[in-house]
Amino acid sequence: MTPARYIAVDLGASSGRVMLADMDDTIRLTEIHRFPNHQILNLGHFQWDLLGLFHEIKQGMIKIAASGNRDITGIGVDTWGVDFGFVGRDDVLLGNPYCYRDGRTRGMMQKAFEKSSKTAMYSATGIQFMELNSVFQLLSMVESRHPVLEIAESLLFMPDLFHFMLTGERRTEYTIASTSQLLNAHARQWDIALFQQLGLPMHLMADIIPAGSIIGALKDEIKDETGLDVKSVIAPASHDTASAVAAVPAGNAANWAYVSSGTWSLLGIELQNPLINTETLEGNYTNEGGVGDTIRFLKNVPGMWFLEECRRQWQEDCDYTVLLKEAKACDPFWCLIDVDNPAFLKPANMLEAIQDHCKETGQPAPETRGQFVRCILESLALKYREVIEKINTYQQNRIEVLHVVGGGSMNSLLNQFTADALGIPVMAGPVEATALGNVLTQAMASGQLASIEVGRDLVARSFPVRDFLPENTDHWDEGYEKLKKWRQRL
Repeated sequence: MTPARYIAVDLGASSGRVMLADMDDTIRLTEIHRFPNHQILNLGHFQWDLLGLFHEIKQGMIKIAASGNRDITGIGVDTWGVDFGFVGRDDVLLGNPYCYRDGRTRGMMQKAFEKSSKTAMYSATGIQFMELNSVFQLLSMVESRHPVLEIAESLLFMPDLFHFMLTGERRTEYTIASTSQLLNAHARQWDIALFQQLGLPMHLMADIIPAGSIIGALKDEIKDETGLDVKSVIAPASHDTASAVAAVPAGNAANWAYVSSGTWSLLGIELQNPLINTETLEGNYTNEGGVGDTIRFLKNVPGMWFLEECRRQWQEDCDYTVLLKEAKACDPFWCLIDVDNPAFLKPANMLEAIQDHCKETGQPAPETRGQFVRCILESLALKYREVIEKINTYQQNRIEVLHVVGGGSMNSLLNQFTADALGIPVMAGPVEATALGNVLTQAMASGQLASIEVGRDLVARSFPVRDFLPENTDHWDEGYEKLKKWRQRL
């Protein structure tokens, strides 16, 4: 394989990284620049600091140029889903994008159902209903007659905005578009009927391009500022979960599922066609786009968000190793929470929210750090079990192995709990799956890789994976029944 070098910009809801990848017969990743990402409270609304994030991306590029690594084949950006911003005439950016946790979408789902039925929306888009979805964010702007809609020319999702700032080209990549609940899952294009029914501005939507498309050349002003001459700006799988799934080292194994574990846990399977019917609607499962025109059939489950919020509130040295040791020493199934409960979306105090939830369900409330951590991890593992059991009812072949990728793959206690709860092997790693999937799709666009299957084999050769085998499954059956009983009390 001809050696090549790529830059993967991976932006999450709490931090971002600029990664440098060297690819030949293996892949070697180097973290060049890491920076925080914060929601900003601006005039009563939560927004993202778009220009601040772009500044940090350029700082990473400057560091790469300063290190002498100037021969770069491609650069691509992946981010979280659903959020978007606007561009006006003369390529003017129109304000900061709103954050998906902002309260402007309250009540918008019901407003949408007054104009288009829930069944019709799901039949077209196949997307899990959550108030944070782009469709409800955009509807809230239409309902409030937001002034930006009067002057905007283009709506671009977060990674599309950064690609625009790098090239001047306005394009929307397929996997990020699919998170919006504005895309027809069958046609893989904007659902015109839905835009008309909801009264949304269809003229703002950019052309959709597949993952692994060359967007254009890096702007001369960016070359001059960074000292870096990148051959092409490439749209990777721009939704971070799509990138992470692209790097799952599943090989030729059949019947595998994945968890992309970070702030959210994205748990599902890879399909060739959408899985949309009354059962998946009732289960609120989603059909998002993947690399190679595939479908990521999955469930969005809150993930490490719980633990990160607790660590933030404890405001002390909360080393994960120490916390997991404390959790392991606590009694199992002391208390459990329904991680999907709306009270946990953005509570003012996560510790109190967990305690209140336990009291409402007649359980003892956690008091020590170990009890909180064990409650969170056991509840997540049991939620994974619930999701997998549902998926097994939707298809003929039962899932036989679960791949955990992303930051959560380093949480050995959660991985073991998950294997125990599901009764199947869990394979953890790689940690940097999102950046790797970003690089793989860039390499496909540049002609270095023939397919995503070749790329996954390359990941398997380049990065270790740790196996967790199920133990004491009967004990977890009891815990699962306890959770279902307590949840009925809400």
